[in-house]
Amino acid sequence: MKKDMYSEITDKIIGSLDKNIIPWNRPFISQGMPKNLMTKKPYRGINSIFLSLIGEEYFLTYKQAELLGGHIKRGAHGIPIIFWKFIDVEDKETGDIETVPMLKYYTVFAASDAEGVEVPVYQNPLNAFNPIEEAEKIISNMPNMPEIEFDHIKACYSKTNDKVYMPSKELFISEEEYYSTLFHELAHSTGSERRLNRKSLVDFSLFGSDVYSIEELIAEIAGAFLCAAAGIAPKTIENQASYIRGWLNALKGDAKMIIQAAGKAQKAADYILNRIAEPEPEGE
Repeated sequence: MKKDMYSEITDKIIGSLDKNIIPWNRPFISQGMPKNLMTKKPYRGINSIFLSLIGEEYFLTYKQAELLGGHIKRGAHGIPIIFWKFIDVEDKETGDIETVPMLKYYTVFAASDAEGVEVPVYQNPLNAFNPIEEAEKIISNMPNMPEIEFDHIKACYSKTNDKVYMPSKELFISEEEYYSTLFHELAHSTGSERRLNRKSLVDFSLFGSDVYSIEELIAEIAGAFLCAAAGIAPKTIENQASYIRGWLNALKGDAKMIIQAAGKAQKAADYILNRIAEPEPEGE
């Protein structure tokens, strides 16, 4: 029965990848347009588009954090911001001075990566939240569960702190999307050295890398398995498939990665469902 459920959901995901499924939608209400914390000026162009994917409103440089009386947390990953600087260049043949654009960049950090810095609180309209009993049972029965903190501006798992950070439940567009997101982050936590010791979680260090992409596939497929176990899969499967397609694109469309990731996702889902799986052997 267990294998049938996993196979059925995997087949649905693979089938959805061949259809014109809707683009991935962020499952919770996020902040306003990305802007610099010190100047309050919004970022423009491609910078605005890229930063909006991070799920935060305010960003700042390392130096700006210090000027505001704080600092950037150790281990925080910066995000490159591009801009054009116009410089005067002499034409070697004619001697004429020509003004040409030069692409430059600097690094910013999400405001959540800063300590000792005051960040304005964005007030979002809240939705009523009605818990789903079967999903709550799955969460409460997870062994060795990481601490879950709410009221954060994005959903993520910190392997350093072994914590899952989540936005307020009332900010999600539906109860099903809340549980789908939480299942995804709990699936990440199963990769910790203190649980399944999954290489794609333990070893990843760079956002967007192949290792990171594989870990995202595993977490999202495991989330889909858990949604099926909770009886909410029909309401979340299209968004999950769309998210998976995005990470497959990062892996150059290598569809066989779905099958490989699904095997590791089964172990993650089994762990959360209290069907304890064995840690991965070294080198896998």
